[in-house]
Amino acid sequence: MTLIVLIAAGLAGLLHVFIFLLESFRWQDDNTRRVFGTTPEQAATTRQLAYNQGFYNLFLAVTAFAGIVTVAWPAVSTTLLVVSLGSMLGAAVVLVANDRSKLRHGG
Repeated sequence: MTLIVLIAAGLAGLLHVFIFLLESFRWQDDNTRRVFGTTPEQAATTRQLAYNQGFYNLFLAVTAFAGIVTVAWPAVSTTLLVVSLGSMLGAAVVLVANDRSKLRHGG
């Protein structure tokens, strides 16, 4: 496992913790609504869905961090990193395929 992969996994994990905080605890805040492009009404209606989605992002982050800390066990570490980073990449592809404007806005 290279240092670059471990650093990338750490950064991806931190990003997903940040998204968890936005989706699960700050979903209806003005700044969060601007990031995700929602109205106050949309945010109120989708609050429960966003809360759940936030935890999905947290679990991906935890899996990435587990892959980093288990680096002494390459089979375990690689498995955890492939699953977490692969899921993150897959979700990003689906997001961009569904809305190409996400490439410009970064989220």
